[in-house]
Amino acid sequence: MKKLLGLVLLMLILVSATEFASPKPETMHSIEGTWELQSFYSYDGQDITDTIPKSEGYRQVKMYSKGKIMWTRYVPDDPHGRFGYGSYKITEDELIEVIEYGDDAMMKALDTMRNFTFELILKENSFSQITLDNEGNRTSSENYKRID
Repeated sequence: MKKLLGLVLLMLILVSATEFASPKPETMHSIEGTWELQSFYSYDGQDITDTIPKSEGYRQVKMYSKGKIMWTRYVPDDPHGRFGYGSYKITEDELIEVIEYGDDAMMKALDTMRNFTFELILKENSFSQITLDNEGNRTSSENYKRID
């Protein structure tokens, strides 16, 4: 009985030791939710040179859920809305969107490009998707705030 009790105690110590010794992986930040465009930045390759607010009445919303993205845009002077749907993934500093279908103008654009990769700066209630040129220099960004 003493041997059995000692063995159980030893197993508990070993299990406890591995719990403390094994570092827990950091949880990946999440972009899931609904976001509305707030502004645009222009860059000189690295630093922000200009902030451009969205125009009056302009709305652009993105929704990310379970690996899927849907976005919509309304421009008051444009009689046609814009939208797109596809999949996405994020890494620590990248947002990759693969658009599968959208409005007529989007479908024409998809003939030349479906994969969109951005530098990602993600905070709890805001994010920026930064466009890079072929040499990796920042050119512009869209800046969003969480609305859900």
